Amino acid sequence: MTAPAESSGNASSPTRRVSIRDVAKAAGVSATVVSHVLNDFEGARVAEGTRDRVRRAATELNYSPNRLARSLRLKRTHTIAMISDEIATTPYATNIILGAQEAAYGQGWALVVVNTGHDREVQERALDLLEENQVDGVLYASMFHRVVEVPQRLADHPIVLLDARSDDTQMPAVVPDEVLGGRLAVEELIKHGHRRIGFAMNSEPIPATAGRMRGYRDALRAAGIRFDESLVVADKINAHGGYRAVTELLARDPRPTAIFCFNDQMAMGAYRALAEAGLHVPTDCSIIGFDNQEIIAEGLFPALSTVALPHYEMGAWAVNALIKQIEGVALDVTEFPVLLPCPVISRDSIAAPTTP
Repeated sequence: MTAPAESSGNASSPTRRVSIRDVAKAAGVSATVVSHVLNDFEGARVAEGTRDRVRRAATELNYSPNRLARSLRLKRTHTIAMISDEIATTPYATNIILGAQEAAYGQGWALVVVNTGHDREVQERALDLLEENQVDGVLYASMFHRVVEVPQRLADHPIVLLDARSDDTQMPAVVPDEVLGGRLAVEELIKHGHRRIGFAMNSEPIPATAGRMRGYRDALRAAGIRFDESLVVADKINAHGGYRAVTELLARDPRPTAIFCFNDQMAMGAYRALAEAGLHVPTDCSIIGFDNQEIIAEGLFPALSTVALPHYEMGAWAVNALIKQIEGVALDVTEFPVLLPCPVISRDSIAAPTTP
């Protein structure tokens, strides 16, 4: 094996610390193999010639493994990491991180949170650090329920997808039950006597869009209400999109007596559309949202009834499942993702219809 002088010089530049990936590239192996070799990982099946190549590359590049990793070579660190696209900067951060933290701390584990901001380079650097510090497992999290592609570097690590799913139904994952949440929202309106129910829905093709739409239709079908395509209007999932969608729904003749909004931000726009039409919530039109963003739901007047996403519960479930994986305990699940319920949070935006 030869390590080009230029490569070595650049990697050793004071502007960038030599990483485990630099050693892996020079030795022609994966970062996981480098970690196993340099930390004398018990049970690692690595040929002696490969071990020599890795050690030689590390010496030539002047690579210094993390001291904590060195001191814990044959032990667990009892540390898990949450790598997310931008959970830490969303309104959901508090509950999803709190659920994960409390579940981890309750079992004597530490949780490290890394926010990548959708930047691949940041994610790669984070993975370097996690491998160097021998993090025992990873929660790979998304800011919203979607299908993700897990980095190949995590293939050999214990991993649980959080608020995300994979095409691989054997990969542990936990997400909200979007279908049940949508159904419960519409059932809440039906329970108050509404039968002409509009849906201001998302125009983006994500799992929540299809799930909540199915829940909407399931609730109507169960109540013997015919599905009316004209009562479904799709737009952006923000206040402006909600305003446009509900303005269009109010132009229907007869207009809906209640509206299910895809999320609480769209519900904000619904309130504005109703006010401009001279209508009041809930006497003229009932509204229910989704997400339970409390700063919105409790800030609107009247306060918004909505459906809560189980962020705390998802965070806790993911940590418990990950620790079981790490400790070799079988999960009591045969297919993923696991679906967690989304409860209705009743406030003041729903009343019986004033017109039949």
